[in-house]
Amino acid sequence: MTNDRLPLAELMAKADDGDFLRSVAESVLQILMEADVEGVIGAARYERSGERATYRNGYRERALDTRLGTLNLKIPKLRTGAYFPGFLEPRRTAEKALVAVIQEAWIAGVSTRRVDDLVQAMGLSGISKSSVSKLCKDIDERVSSFLQRPLTGEWPYLWLDATYLKVREGGRVVSVAVIVAVAVTTDGRREIVGLHIGPSEAEIFWTDFLRDLVKRGLTGVKLVISDAHESLKAAIRRVLGATWQRCRVHWTRNALAYVPKAHQTMVAAGLRQAFQQPDQAAARASLSHFADQLHNRWPKLKVFVDDSLDDVLAYMSFPAQHRTKLHSTNPLERLNKEIKRRADVVGIFPNEDSIRRLIGAVLLEANDDWQLQHRYMQIEGMAELATPMINPQALAITPQAS
Repeated sequence: MTNDRLPLAELMAKADDGDFLRSVAESVLQILMEADVEGVIGAARYERSGERATYRNGYRERALDTRLGTLNLKIPKLRTGAYFPGFLEPRRTAEKALVAVIQEAWIAGVSTRRVDDLVQAMGLSGISKSSVSKLCKDIDERVSSFLQRPLTGEWPYLWLDATYLKVREGGRVVSVAVIVAVAVTTDGRREIVGLHIGPSEAEIFWTDFLRDLVKRGLTGVKLVISDAHESLKAAIRRVLGATWQRCRVHWTRNALAYVPKAHQTMVAAGLRQAFQQPDQAAARASLSHFADQLHNRWPKLKVFVDDSLDDVLAYMSFPAQHRTKLHSTNPLERLNKEIKRRADVVGIFPNEDSIRRLIGAVLLEANDDWQLQHRYMQIEGMAELATPMINPQALAITPQAS
């Protein structure tokens, strides 16, 4: 087995050096890796053994930043297979992007005490512009390739949702909308198809975003699920010509805003009862009847329901197997939480490029994870979309909604 006496003896000889603790840490970790890789190989160095599975093939250097300073480690390489020590974490793209954004904020002169604490907590003893530039270039190339990739096939369902982040712009701190687009293919698999940053209130913002998706190959969109934005609805009608589904969760919150808090539980139960109907006609009748009953007490609720009835029930004209995932933007909830978790570490982004770098890296990793999972939607329901089961006049965006 590995002879660990020699490196330990050398460490004792360096006991008076200023870097003694750092040298001890380096040597201990190196000893651990050598012993670990011998177990993987099935034999010690130069040992002849019938249990040997492979051979050594040199080392690759890896720097580990700690509070003791930067440890220079040599990770053993194998001729066949791979080895990575368990005490080290693979550097995922999003983690690199997070470090790059914090470093960029530091260099740009917008650092705060919080950023300072974060950098020190990561064990970074120094930040050089060249290292930041190299790291950012690598991440930007991967993120750009992912976000601009061609889209092939048809994408019947499209979800759009916005998350607001703070960024420095012209010496001020402003909020920008980070729009994430998720779509499902005809074989039932979902993918992240786009990311856009800008003011969500402007119709030209939504129009440019949707046109860019179409230019990259987004076709066959039959239903778009999002929150209620007048400019977005106009862009959907102009660019995609698809049916629009108003997020049922946000719609319910808006409806309850017309009801005193003491009665909201009762009204919410009545709304849920309407959504549990087996088809769109029954749901429409149930919801209209419920609003009529409450007309005398809360007339504004009646008007709201009548004006938005078609928008919130559009999903019920699509295959029943898919409806649980079509009525709201909730399928993006976990993704948005991860975006906010990573963004909260930064706080205020130095520029929009840093937002694209970090959020794009998070989306890239999430998309890779999705590809390893089962189909997001049943493929049997996709066959129903090929038949003329949907009445275009009933599902078109109504004049009141647009």
